[in-house]
Amino acid sequence: HAKAQATVMDLVRELGTVEDLELEDVLKVGYGDVKCVESGGPEPGVGCAGRGVITAINFLEENGAYTPDLDFVFYDVLGDVVCGGFAMPI
Repeated sequence: HAKAQATVMDLVRELGTVEDLELEDVLKVGYGDVKCVESGGPEPGVGCAGRGVITAINFLEENGAYTPDLDFVFYDVLGDVVCGGFAMPI
């Protein structure tokens, strides 16, 4: 049993800026070398959840998380995150 994974946005709120965040702080490696990062979002009722997704993706790109050895990259995004331009009609 482990503590829930810290999200990018939780640590950004804690540290004050994304520039103080390190990839090792948010990237966890699990069974079969599966790598996982949780973006998180704003506190409920405050702000835009899309900003959390955008912040996390930009952070991962800028810090070299997308390495050639990755077979797949999955994004599990809420379907109602419209303010970041992520919602698509089904």
